[in-house]
Amino acid sequence: MSKSVPTAPMKHSPAWIAQTWISFAMSTGLTIVGIYGLPVDIWIKGFLLMGLVFSVGSAVSLSKTMRDQYEADQLAARIDEARVSKLISEHDPLRVSGNKA
Repeated sequence: MSKSVPTAPMKHSPAWIAQTWISFAMSTGLTIVGIYGLPVDIWIKGFLLMGLVFSVGSAVSLSKTMRDQYEADQLAARIDEARVSKLISEHDPLRVSGNKA
């Protein structure tokens, strides 16, 4: 049985990181511009802006929670694999109980 070597998570490329930040900035910025340009009372604009802020905050919290849960599951799987490997390596089917050779 071969041992599996834990691999480091792949790093994101600088282009991907730039694309995600630009996408986030554009979507948030354009939504704010759209809210500002609405021909409605200021309290309605404030309500919409508050909804946008809470939506963005919730999305960030959700993505962090999902990442943390994934990492915790990966750690638990590695611990379980190490326990099984230790049990297998300690098991000697040819050893007779009570006899020490």
